[in-house]
Amino acid sequence: MDFSEEDKIKATILYNLRRKKVIGGVHTPFDTLKKGFPSHLRGDIDKIAQELIKKGLLITKPASYGLQVSLNKERISEIEDFIKKVLGFEF
Repeated sequence: MDFSEEDKIKATILYNLRRKKVIGGVHTPFDTLKKGFPSHLRGDIDKIAQELIKKGLLITKPASYGLQVSLNKERISEIEDFIKKVLGFEF
């Protein structure tokens, strides 16, 4: 099954956060979501991450030093299923 480039980027962002256990009360700066991607995709990463926030897969926490994000712990099984389906990684 072929997935769009956007789905692969979404799954990669979610996988990176899941692998680092950035779930629920643990947050990371929004800008770190771009790490590991080619520089020409940086604008796309911002749009895709905003889409993940709107869907409720990422939750935000505003801070004085910038926006923080983490995985929504109530939807972690859905997130893991999406990662497995698109990237083939298991946890």
